[in-house]
Amino acid sequence: MNPSCRARPAVWAAVLALLLGPLAGTANAADGPSVKLSKSQAGTGGSITVSGGGWRERALLMILICGQAVPSRGVPGGTNSCANADGRAVTTDSKGRFSKKLPVAEPPVPCPCVVHVATVTGAKADADAIFQVAGHAVEPLPADTSGGRLSVLTDTRLDGSGGLLTWFGAPPARTLVFTVGNVGTSDVKNPVFQVGTAHGVFAPQWEEQQWRGSIPPGGKARIELPVELSGGAHGDYTVSLKYGGKVLAEQPWDVGRPWGVPLFWILVCLVVPAALFRIGMAVVDRVRPRPAGGLRHRGLRLPELALRLPGFKPSTAAHAAPPTSTLPWFSPDADPGAAGGRLSAPHDDSPTSPTTPTREGST
Repeated sequence: MNPSCRARPAVWAAVLALLLGPLAGTANAADGPSVKLSKSQAGTGGSITVSGGGWRERALLMILICGQAVPSRGVPGGTNSCANADGRAVTTDSKGRFSKKLPVAEPPVPCPCVVHVATVTGAKADADAIFQVAGHAVEPLPADTSGGRLSVLTDTRLDGSGGLLTWFGAPPARTLVFTVGNVGTSDVKNPVFQVGTAHGVFAPQWEEQQWRGSIPPGGKARIELPVELSGGAHGDYTVSLKYGGKVLAEQPWDVGRPWGVPLFWILVCLVVPAALFRIGMAVVDRVRPRPAGGLRHRGLRLPELALRLPGFKPSTAAHAAPPTSTLPWFSPDADPGAAGGRLSAPHDDSPTSPTTPTREGST
């Protein structure tokens, strides 16, 4: 047989392997995200290596050890039942794979425990792997007696708007409105939802809220849950709704900046210095020394003001000319022969004066 003919099967096998390799990887990714652990049991203070595949590429993941959970039921208590302080974040590669070392810590609730991996941003996805924390308490899971299951039937929305107080830094508040239907086989009574708010790339902060009422199988109900942020919050937020350990819906929330807060401080910086300046000037005006003659009179004197008032007839004394001071050279003449004590200006009686007449018989 020709050697080239015998080499053809090997060549075709290599070509098929190259062609089927990406398809196999795509099929594995389509199976959903997965998690693998280097150890199934470890004690507090140790560490394990958590790896996985089938995740979205360049996705930010959060890895936590959670109690009172199994992979089939997820994490019913949410992240409140996880060791959040010892969690780790990791970013997947271009093929959706990751590997990260995780310190072993005891969750706040008893085991059975899982290593819970969930996306932080983008489309929600999670996966769990059974793990035993050595030395940690173990208690059976509460029985799931409810056969009811809720599903969101309409898009969620946020009702409400901000007011004047919100513009000055008050906590923004809205109402999350949605309609759910019971697709199970039994009634759902007083369901407990979890409403989470996340800012940017941070994980949501969950808060449990109970809705009072009963939803029969095949029935639906319109539910309204209050949502409130911290004072002064602004930016892009995401409101998430979770029930039974599964995220049912997400709603973006663009919170405006409270411009009243900087405006208030600008006014304070302008008004306070002006008020202090006025107070200082008033103090200076009171403590400065006064003239010896007493208070100075400004403006019109009282007689002049009375003359200008319509319909007012001042007395004769008011018309009298005010006394004027007599200048030294206009003093009354002391000569007894002066006529009527008239006032005269000083003059020169010198005989040599060209303008002064001389007396007869004078030598």
